[in-house]
Amino acid sequence: MAKPAIILENISKRYRLGMVGSGTLREDVMGWYYKVRGKEDPYSLIAETNNRAKKGSSNYVWALKDINFSIEEGEVLGVIGKNGAGKSTLLKLLSRVTAPTTGSIKARGRIASLLEVGTGFHPELSGRDNIFLNGAIMGMRRAEIKSKFDEIVDFAGVERYIDTPVKRYSSGMYVRLAFAVAAHLEPEILIVDEVLAVGDAQFQKKAIGKMKDVSQGQGRTVLFVSHNMASIRNLCRQTILLSNGTIQSMGKTSEIVSDYLSYHSDNHTHQSLKEAKRFEGNLHIEFSTIATLNNELLESQTMVSGEPMNIRLGLAINAKRKYSKLHCSVSVANEQFVTIMHLSTDEGMGESLNIEDGVGHLTLNCFIDQLALPRGKYYLSVFIWDKSIVFDHILHAKSFFVSDGNFFGNGAIKEPRHTMFLVKNQWTQIDQHG
Repeated sequence: MAKPAIILENISKRYRLGMVGSGTLREDVMGWYYKVRGKEDPYSLIAETNNRAKKGSSNYVWALKDINFSIEEGEVLGVIGKNGAGKSTLLKLLSRVTAPTTGSIKARGRIASLLEVGTGFHPELSGRDNIFLNGAIMGMRRAEIKSKFDEIVDFAGVERYIDTPVKRYSSGMYVRLAFAVAAHLEPEILIVDEVLAVGDAQFQKKAIGKMKDVSQGQGRTVLFVSHNMASIRNLCRQTILLSNGTIQSMGKTSEIVSDYLSYHSDNHTHQSLKEAKRFEGNLHIEFSTIATLNNELLESQTMVSGEPMNIRLGLAINAKRKYSKLHCSVSVANEQFVTIMHLSTDEGMGESLNIEDGVGHLTLNCFIDQLALPRGKYYLSVFIWDKSIVFDHILHAKSFFVSDGNFFGNGAIKEPRHTMFLVKNQWTQIDQHG
């Protein structure tokens, strides 16, 4: 059985608003005084939950409160939550950048962390010097660092600039080198914040692959914070969901991510588009409402994979003349805003729309017989035009969710892997030769 690499027990972190540090000497002394007398710290009694949606009355807030969990060696743990949930504070505590107000953290082995652009490197030193400096901070001998040097530089792709002060680097170069150093100097624990979002798609793919290799191939522990749910699903077996400084849930990544997306979704299923930001269009014909309807024609934010779905569009008309060749379309994008499906009246009706001049209202319904999407969050964009005239175009007008269903009709509901949409297929065993 694997041993815990990290154990957190009753971890809390309190901050005083308006202070550069987390407190004052007077507060620390008073906290110690009350602790030795077996009484609760008075500043802890007046501290409030770090809820950005509400205006508090206290100058003290809990960035984290009563955090308890452990991570086994070789595990990749994802940490998700909206901004202000406490993700970065948690990683700073684990990286020993700051100390917890209460509780204890036990970590086995060296820790390398990549928290934000600008941390960990000396801006006046070259990339070469910073590699050796970081290795020395981690307790590595110069010979150990030297043996990894070429691999680090090659991974980061900064060979030409390795002797240039890092203050001259772009943010992308900086992050690539910082990640390469953290991942290749063989820490027992690697901590990576959302900073990877600065890198391009190719580097992000390399970084995800390296973190997989570090955990699966080398048996090292990785903590990964990201707002990219695809990366979290791809990399992490277990995930923690933080909310207002506390653990809302922890468990299997696919379930936690789905809970998170559902929890933070728009509760309005019939959505007005009156105030929506338009991408383009003269608005003589404009989208007024959009709704998603389930198998029973009831408005719902969540659809089921394999079941029927309806997309209902309301159009407000203020046409100056008659239009006989109107086209309307809906595109579906995934969590990475990659368009994976395109639905249009040309294909679904086989003919163009006709609209008379004047003021009025029109409702269109797009029926999907069997939704071929795996579990996740999706976005609908809407577009209406006539030849070269664009009337209305709204990107990501509405989001909806898809839950697991019996798409394949065999009673099995399995988590789809590495696919953007589902395709029915049949397999048969033809022959076997000895």
